[in-house]
Amino acid sequence: MKPLFDFLIKLCILSVILWAVIYWGIEPGSIDLHAVFLAWVMVAANALAGYVLFDYAFDRESIVFTKVVFGGLAIRLLLLMVLVALIIARDFVAVYDFVLSFFAFYCIYVIVEILGYQKKNKQKKNVA
Repeated sequence: MKPLFDFLIKLCILSVILWAVIYWGIEPGSIDLHAVFLAWVMVAANALAGYVLFDYAFDRESIVFTKVVFGGLAIRLLLLMVLVALIIARDFVAVYDFVLSFFAFYCIYVIVEILGYQKKNKQKKNVA
């Protein structure tokens, strides 16, 4: 359970830093904060779901691990694509701000997710 807690702590710290930069680093009124918030929620939930799936499948046999991790990745990406298409098609938020912040958050959070995977793998090697 400790690696999941460490991942959540890193996710929270990164989120606070990113929101501080967005809130105080960008000229007020120049971006739609609702669009940025929606993108952040989607990407943070995606990263958390990915890590939880990885954590669940980590000690399982190889077939189960592959199905859960890669199947979960495909389903998460499909869900994100549908949500992004829906948000853009329905004009729920400012499209430019949403797409730009979604892309930025996604790139950053995927790195954090991969680092979480590596840390869990390293901990298993140290125990074995």
